[in-house]
Amino acid sequence: MANASQSAPKTIFTVSPPAQDQDQQETQPSASAVPDAPAGRQSVMDRIGNWAPFLLVRSAHPRQAVLTAIGLSVAAVLAGLTTREVTLIAVTVLVGQAVLGWHNDLVDQAVDRRHEREGKPISDGRLEAGGVWFALCCGVLLVIPLSVTSGTVAGLFYLGSLVIGMLANVLLRKGLFSWVLWAAAFACYPGYISYAGWAGESAGGPPHWAMVALAAALGVGVHFLTALWGLVADNQDGWTYLPLKAGLKLGAGKLLLVTLVYIALVVGGMLYVASAVGLRA
Repeated sequence: MANASQSAPKTIFTVSPPAQDQDQQETQPSASAVPDAPAGRQSVMDRIGNWAPFLLVRSAHPRQAVLTAIGLSVAAVLAGLTTREVTLIAVTVLVGQAVLGWHNDLVDQAVDRRHEREGKPISDGRLEAGGVWFALCCGVLLVIPLSVTSGTVAGLFYLGSLVIGMLANVLLRKGLFSWVLWAAAFACYPGYISYAGWAGESAGGPPHWAMVALAAALGVGVHFLTALWGLVADNQDGWTYLPLKAGLKLGAGKLLLVTLVYIALVVGGMLYVASAVGLRA
């Protein structure tokens, strides 16, 4: 749990304008003539920005959570699932990804603080680590029944991906095999969609091996994409993972381009397999 100095809210100071000579002061409007609305709006935004639920959302890696939920929801639609089944999958994935995001920021709070990374409410002291652990535990208690509501087998696939994802936050991430757990976590997704049903009843069957392989390949690409934004700091810390090695050789710009092309090719391959043989074996 963060100490008291970390949890204390930051004080916002206002900077007075520089002194002006007499002629300039006579031509400037008086302070009473300046409207208060912008300052009031700024004050409201400051309060919203330091509101605990808002900070919890920021710590949940919301962009990655939403994109993952959209991706699996689209896959569920293409697999022929009903609207309520797709909705259940979207909600389950949003909760699960929030758990992964909170866990990642809790594990990395010391590193984030050392590098003064922006958008990290835990490391900059605006959000108490103990409260985030509580939210994470609540998320786990919620995502378990949500997962198995899609069927026991489907739920085990998704919960397995979450366990692997949390392991990826603490294991292998600094070395050349950091991609392995990312590939394993994404490889669970076709099984989750393939077996998904409603009210705890499994439907469908095992996923096609080609779809599992492509999902694992997509996980490697996503790993490269998410790692790009921290390459400089990770290099300073002495990490040796594969995206960093590639970034040192290619440069961040070229690596981003190569990664996006790679992801596009993998997604194209998944769409082809889905149209040719379907999701299930």
